[in-house]
Amino acid sequence: MAKDIVIFGNTDIARLACHYFRTDSDKTVAAFCVDDEWCKASSFCDLPLVPFSRIEEYPADRFDMFVAMGYGGLNSSRKSVFLRLEGMGYGFASYISSRATVLNGGRIGRNAFIMEDNTIQPFSEIGDDVVMWSGNHIGHDSRIGSHCFLTSHVVVSGYVEIGDQCFLGVNSALRDGVKVGARSIVGAGSLILSDLPEGSVCIERGAKLLPMDSSEFLSSGFVI
Repeated sequence: MAKDIVIFGNTDIARLACHYFRTDSDKTVAAFCVDDEWCKASSFCDLPLVPFSRIEEYPADRFDMFVAMGYGGLNSSRKSVFLRLEGMGYGFASYISSRATVLNGGRIGRNAFIMEDNTIQPFSEIGDDVVMWSGNHIGHDSRIGSHCFLTSHVVVSGYVEIGDQCFLGVNSALRDGVKVGARSIVGAGSLILSDLPEGSVCIERGAKLLPMDSSEFLSSGFVI
């Protein structure tokens, strides 16, 4: 029998997770939980919001957890909560959108949050506690490490390896065979063509403004 879920978090990502579980899964969200210092109300999304000091009201033999947190501290905050709850014996729910294309035989770890329009190709693998916002492409034979956060429209080509706790920004792209070391930041719009060592930061700072207006550009013969 499937266990009900307690969502850890009370921010927008927790609200979204609750919505997705309610509308696109067979799982029931029973409550929310946060650390005591962040528990300023008794409810969230019309469900109980309990401080962590009272988590025993939702024991591990009856409830699974879902850690709904962002990429703060390069995913270290979410990882810390995940490991704390794991140490207490909790299992973890995952949300995988019914509108995602998952072709890797379900090789997706615990506490996954995979939204609509993601494509996960055969022979790829995704670790624990990975967030994939909408519209990403994970190429065949690639591996996404644990505690990573992929925003939207990220292209991961085939045979790519991404280490733990990485962040990939909107519209970033990684060519085939690239290895990205753990705790790396790949900023929005970045194109990665070679390996990145652990702790790398790659930021595309925006498109170049040309010294001409659009009519001059079109008349110059450039192809858009």
